[in-house]
Amino acid sequence: MNKLWLMLVLIASTSLAFAQKGKIKFEEYDLDNGLHVILHQDNATPIVAVTVSYHVGSKNEELGRTGFAHFFEHLLFEGTENIERGEFDTYVTEAGGALNANTSQDRTFYYEVLPSNEFKLGLWLESERMLHAKIEQVGVETQREVVKEEKRQRMDNQPYGSFLYEMFSRAYTVHPYTWIPIGSMDDLNAAEIDEFRTFYKKFYVPNNACLSIAGDIDVKETKEWIEKYFGSIPRGEDVVQPTIVEPALGGEKRATIYDNIQLPGLMLGYRIPPYTEADFYAIDMLGYVLSNGQSSRLNKKLVEEEQSAIQVFAFPFPLEDGGLFVTFAIANAGKQLSDMEGPIDAEIARLQTELISDSEYEKIMNQIENDFVSSNGRISGIAESLSDYYLYYGDANLINTELALYQKVTKEDIMRVAKKYMMKDNRVVLEYLPMSEKPAN
Repeated sequence: MNKLWLMLVLIASTSLAFAQKGKIKFEEYDLDNGLHVILHQDNATPIVAVTVSYHVGSKNEELGRTGFAHFFEHLLFEGTENIERGEFDTYVTEAGGALNANTSQDRTFYYEVLPSNEFKLGLWLESERMLHAKIEQVGVETQREVVKEEKRQRMDNQPYGSFLYEMFSRAYTVHPYTWIPIGSMDDLNAAEIDEFRTFYKKFYVPNNACLSIAGDIDVKETKEWIEKYFGSIPRGEDVVQPTIVEPALGGEKRATIYDNIQLPGLMLGYRIPPYTEADFYAIDMLGYVLSNGQSSRLNKKLVEEEQSAIQVFAFPFPLEDGGLFVTFAIANAGKQLSDMEGPIDAEIARLQTELISDSEYEKIMNQIENDFVSSNGRISGIAESLSDYYLYYGDANLINTELALYQKVTKEDIMRVAKKYMMKDNRVVLEYLPMSEKPAN
């Protein structure tokens, strides 16, 4: 029966796009300890998503102690004063649910998707994580090895896997975005147990968190349970987010990276403003023009017409303090990096000098509307979106109004941001080459 419930939970949590119509209704309020609460009631399916986001990511770390936020994503599944090691997952899976977490440069997000009759289990688990987490040597050592293995799989042994590290370490020099969430294994190895405990007490507090719940709930009853499980957790010290301002890139930066790959790769990273700024919507739409779908400009030019690339992508990597617009192209057999860089530059130049066509504009607006609906088509997706909009913008209702901000973007706006941000003196260029081409020392 538990396996059946798990299957139903997963199916239901990914199929609500067809049930969601019109405005997403929600309530929000603060507990006395500063925990922000958002509740979305949808009784169409007997499932509930319990999510907690903490406004802490790799940008809240210090040089020499990087990787803490991502490490805590793992560590806080180790157990609490009332949950034995290894039992966190067991509680959820035996209840027929699913759980996971993720960490970015800006925040850490935990969730459980559960049958609605097991809803209180999710509240208890997350309140335990917030108040009673055990930061012990055995858990720290275990998760150090887990993180090392993740780094080996995702970066060291993955073709082009070091790309984000190589890109961000050059695109930023003074802001903590210069390192990525996986951080440094040397830093994690050098950290003492008291440093981990201090990090936990500083950032994993109710006044630095958002509890976002969506699904088959009774709002009045849910508020009572939330007060029971979270109301007595002490408020922590106020968390101040970094205010470091990264200076202008000051000219194109180029680097050659030799990797265990068969085909050369070209990565271009342009600095862009925070995604809370109005220009981000036009930048995002620019990405749709360049590489969303087979009829997009870069795919038609590089993959279909010139056959210089087997794959090409262009997309914004949005961050709270300003991110990157990335183009990632993998060369076709027998082709050189220059065979791709020239056409990419030419397509960007077209965007800077020519308005996109009416048909392109209509197509990307349709794609954006479809993606917007899909992203909020799961109960867990709605809970996460509400949380993110509150955390970053201070406005959870953007879940209902953000699409209108895209619709206000004109073709002239897309040209303007292409001119403003897609400049060579504002980019990092990475040339990935096979290790066999590395010159002998």
